[in-house]
Amino acid sequence: MHVLITGAAGFIGQLLAKELLNDASYKVILTDLVDPPIPTGVKYPGNAKAVTADLVEGGLEALVDSTLDAVYAFHGVMSSGSEANFELGMRVNVDATRALLETLRKKCPGVRVIYSSSQAVYGQPLPKLVTDDVIPTPESSYGAEKFICEALINDYTRRGFITGFTLRFPTISVRPGKPTAAASSFLSGMIREPLNGQEALIPLEDRSFKSWLCSPRTLLHNLIVTLSLPADSLPLHIRQINIPGICVTIQEMMDALEKVGGKDKLALLKEQEDPVVKKIVHSWPTRFDNSQAIRLGFKRDESFEQAVRDFKDSLDNNDT
Repeated sequence: MHVLITGAAGFIGQLLAKELLNDASYKVILTDLVDPPIPTGVKYPGNAKAVTADLVEGGLEALVDSTLDAVYAFHGVMSSGSEANFELGMRVNVDATRALLETLRKKCPGVRVIYSSSQAVYGQPLPKLVTDDVIPTPESSYGAEKFICEALINDYTRRGFITGFTLRFPTISVRPGKPTAAASSFLSGMIREPLNGQEALIPLEDRSFKSWLCSPRTLLHNLIVTLSLPADSLPLHIRQINIPGICVTIQEMMDALEKVGGKDKLALLKEQEDPVVKKIVHSWPTRFDNSQAIRLGFKRDESFEQAVRDFKDSLDNNDT
């Protein structure tokens, strides 16, 4: 199977690439604005090709041909970044996606496209439990840009141009690496940095604040499930799926950090409210009805503590 991953230099692109390149049946093209690395330690690195490309400036011609079986669209400017720079967010999140879809329509019609969206498409007021019937009303440029692209995925699928699936991701925690321009970045940083012996800032002072979270391990499972979903598992014009998550408060995250890393790690946390971040994250929903996703074969995490243990184990393994 030939798979293209856009935004492949990012965490999710690298996570998926590593999984696919441990299976001989996949050939993977990794592309990003910066040179996307081929993950180290995989069984079949020769099955990967890395291409630096700007999707808006004609870079797609070298990436797309009729042999493609699937595309994972992970490129994008995150929430705080989109809010700070409207033009950049529209260019990367909307224009690049439209250019990708147009190229796919012309060069490999019907190809499977798995588009990464976000719970940021929702805005207040919201019911306590968000079902698939709740209409998105985004309160951020990032959410609006994702919602625009969801509509494109729906229509291109309805017209038979692609076979699209839109995955509305929960916040992914615990992400390795450095902080991102996402408003939710602290939801990984408050675990990641202390476990690395570094200070972390929590931009909220309300420890009862709830987030809808998913671990990298569970996200990866759900990304792979989407690769084999029957095309007719959703209506042709309604292709979005709310990916399962779990509801966790900041206090519960701190408790998990203490249990896994030790009480001393809590001393590395600093709570200082940021009104810009607060406004963005408070517009997001905190509980979803994921019955459709579960029926389709997706799964959810058992606990946030396990996500913290997964991350600590990855650090311990890197030390050995």
